[in-house]
Amino acid sequence: MTHILRSTLWLLFFGSILLAWFWLYQMTAMMGIDLIGRSAGPMIMDGMSMGKEPMQSDQMGQGMAMSMTEFGPLFAMWAIMMAAMMLPTMIPTLRAYEDLMHSADGTRTGWGGVIFGYFIAWVVFAALITGVQIGLHRTGVVDMLGVAQSTVVSAALLVVVGLFQFSRTKEICHGVCHSPMTYFLGNWRTGGAGGLRMGLGLGAFCVGCCWGFMALGFVGGVMNLLWMGLATLFMVIEKLPDIGHRVTKPMGVLLITGGVLLGFSPLVTGG
Repeated sequence: MTHILRSTLWLLFFGSILLAWFWLYQMTAMMGIDLIGRSAGPMIMDGMSMGKEPMQSDQMGQGMAMSMTEFGPLFAMWAIMMAAMMLPTMIPTLRAYEDLMHSADGTRTGWGGVIFGYFIAWVVFAALITGVQIGLHRTGVVDMLGVAQSTVVSAALLVVVGLFQFSRTKEICHGVCHSPMTYFLGNWRTGGAGGLRMGLGLGAFCVGCCWGFMALGFVGGVMNLLWMGLATLFMVIEKLPDIGHRVTKPMGVLLITGGVLLGFSPLVTGG
């Protein structure tokens, strides 16, 4: 019975990740955006597939795109994106909690509490970055879909996030995310409430570790699923126990190099 419960909960966990990515894909498709964040011209879900006239479908997509400048719909999009991108990074953490379930009186309720607390931390971040995106859009820094309108802004973001990879804050936050067992041993709480409290703490450290890769959405495109998918893949690798600490600074070098090259590209091309 315990084995069946464990398998069921893990299936629900992975199912929620797949569902979040599916929702994001549906949103981009309805807005006529392809997987790399470009306008696909006529709506991907055209009038025939949607059971509507093409003009109606196009207007629907335009309406959805316009709604991405309003707090409610944009916050919902970011919250779904947090689930799609950050829940996969929790796998080592949840495995560490399971290792302590018998020796430290952990429970499945506590396991779920860790997930919930972790997600709450990222939902708070989703609200913050939603406000940032709206502010940037109103000042003309990013377009309706959250893409930076200036090469200088994109280059600066790449360099800033790259430099952050070498910071003490990154080192501390990544240390917690990379070794969740150490965090559990020092902050262990039992039951659902205890799991929630530990999840909030872990989520806060994870936000401190990974906020930059969310901000890079303004470079490649917030609705660019390929770009955000690559960011997710790197964040998962960065948290793997054996190799995670080996990729942080090399990624910083790549980001800084990319930012410098992008910043100088208008001079080279004469733009």
